[in-house]
Amino acid sequence: MDKGNNCDFDIISLYKELGIRKQVLDFGRKIEAGLEGRFAAIDKTAEYNQLKVIHAMQKCQVGEGCFHYASGYGYNDVGRDTLEEVYASVFHTESALVRPQITCGTHALALALSANLRPGDELLSPVGRPYDTLEEVIGIRPSKGSLAEYGVSYSQVELLEDGTFDYDGIRKAIHDNTKLVTIQRSKGYQTRPSFSVGQIGELISFVKEIKPDLICMVDNCYGEFVETIEPSDVGADLVVGSLIKNPGGGLAPIGGYIAGRKDLIEACGYRLTSPGLGKEVGASLGVMQSFYQGLFLAPTVTASALKSAVFAANIYEKLGFPVVPNGSEGRHDIIQAVTFGKPEGVIAFCKGIQAAAPVDSFVTPIPWAMPGYDSDVIMAAGAFVQGSSIELSADGPIKPPYAVYFQGGLTWPHGRLGILMSLEYLVRESVVVL
Repeated sequence: MDKGNNCDFDIISLYKELGIRKQVLDFGRKIEAGLEGRFAAIDKTAEYNQLKVIHAMQKCQVGEGCFHYASGYGYNDVGRDTLEEVYASVFHTESALVRPQITCGTHALALALSANLRPGDELLSPVGRPYDTLEEVIGIRPSKGSLAEYGVSYSQVELLEDGTFDYDGIRKAIHDNTKLVTIQRSKGYQTRPSFSVGQIGELISFVKEIKPDLICMVDNCYGEFVETIEPSDVGADLVVGSLIKNPGGGLAPIGGYIAGRKDLIEACGYRLTSPGLGKEVGASLGVMQSFYQGLFLAPTVTASALKSAVFAANIYEKLGFPVVPNGSEGRHDIIQAVTFGKPEGVIAFCKGIQAAAPVDSFVTPIPWAMPGYDSDVIMAAGAFVQGSSIELSADGPIKPPYAVYFQGGLTWPHGRLGILMSLEYLVRESVVVL
């Protein structure tokens, strides 16, 4: 038999060997058959963003010398400095700070906040509660070194019931000492909709009409390259994110970025290193090729993650579970929320994602008291880079409404496998009946 002409049979056999029953595979294929138009639109956005990144790299004259190892103080680290020019070009900002010394997204956000807020200033979140790990950064939950300990106050305005901005409430919340507005683009561990770049732009315009000197910072995690524009294109003074999410393309082993106004980025540089030193120090330590190549791949990797999220939304919506976003609405980040209403659903889903991983597929994820969270959290992430959520992963707090948050997938075939495996585990554990 010519196996080259019998590929579909071989694929079905491989799915079976991986542990996915034919009933689950057939259900998934029926769902996927109706997504051709959605996937084509995702590919078109990826094409635009790919060209944007290449144009930025060419304009900034990225060369082989940018990949050379730099150590010590890092003075004149051409790879580091050029990469920051590339990020500023991609995000259409005056400056950028892109460093391996920024350990994660929470660190990048804490850095941007602490660099640009002073005692007596107020931080305002007009989009409700921030992501869990920021609660200790701000001081909502007491923690050593929080902004609250340094005399920075905090207020928030809840979203309206339909997930839109409470403009009247926001107007009343802006005072003379309100210095910085933080806008979280993605939903975090909430089942609210994520915000489009257009919605964020409208909010920024609104608050700046009230107080023009307000600094508007956008937590851009999980949103980069999902649309053809970024929050910095619609008035954000700072956009902040992690390199082990979208912009690292699955290759960056660590790091974060802040892009925005030159004076604000300069302040971030001084906070990251030391007053008087700023961006001039901080060697790249051999990670530059991964940073550049990851950014190059980021638009198409993000497209794969988006296809995986759309597939998941349609699978679980068809099965009757609440999903955010739903199966047909537009996407503004790579995260897909599925509410199961009971912990068994969250746990089974995560077991399936872990079982589909190329790394640690034999590990069984269990809920645990993860630092920075107020409840047990379960995380499934068989990743090449620890904690990389642009790689296929799922997680969620073990508390009502018992929702799981799925994201990532460096390739669409792996994303498809992960969703099918999550469904397989839910069927095995009698949470779902097909």
